[in-house]
Amino acid sequence: MTIRLSKFIADCGIASRRGAEDLIASGKVSVNDKIIDTPVFFVDGNEKICVDGKEIKKQDEIKVYMFNKPLNTMTTTKDPQNRKTIYDVLDKKYSNLKYIGRLDFKTTGLLLLTNNGDFACKMSLPENHIPRTYIATVNKYYESGLNKARQGVIVDGIKYRPMVIEKIDEHNLRITVVEGKKNEIRIVLKYIGSPVINLHRVSYGPVLLKNLGVGEIKEVDKKTVDLMLKNF
Repeated sequence: MTIRLSKFIADCGIASRRGAEDLIASGKVSVNDKIIDTPVFFVDGNEKICVDGKEIKKQDEIKVYMFNKPLNTMTTTKDPQNRKTIYDVLDKKYSNLKYIGRLDFKTTGLLLLTNNGDFACKMSLPENHIPRTYIATVNKYYESGLNKARQGVIVDGIKYRPMVIEKIDEHNLRITVVEGKKNEIRIVLKYIGSPVINLHRVSYGPVLLKNLGVGEIKEVDKKTVDLMLKNF
């Protein structure tokens, strides 16, 4: 079975399909030592395919899993304080998966895991502006404080980007961030006088937690994974 050269390059994680076509057009791609300058070129993957003189190989298919992280678990492979980690909860067959970003010890909800380290890194980078949505429970909040967070604040010299905040009821807020700084929501809400009691993530990019049970894991469908890959 043959596929377009640009798709093969994208499947190798080198660039997006459009980026791969640009690489081909600029003469940076060769097949069996011959420069290819047209996007209408097909390969089966057994050829010697190089980008900028470096041979590339197709990666294993990227798989992504959604996990409903329980309370009081660490997002790490091993905790120096011997606290329970997500891998203590997960079945051992998932032990080689990499987590995408982190949720702190007290934060629950959607945590993404993948078999591809490069993908995990790209999905976590602040500059990629991937939205993450949380439900934050607080004792009280003030419109003036929420407006500060919506405009962006500086706390202890650290700048936090504007947050999208919707009021659910008198104690719960739906908050979307795109930067993902450590403890971002907890720090900002404390700063505006509404310290967090509970924090629960419900979405990451196009992936929605929905009704996945606590401690359960489920593979994300290929269509959604492909949608995520188009960001890079």
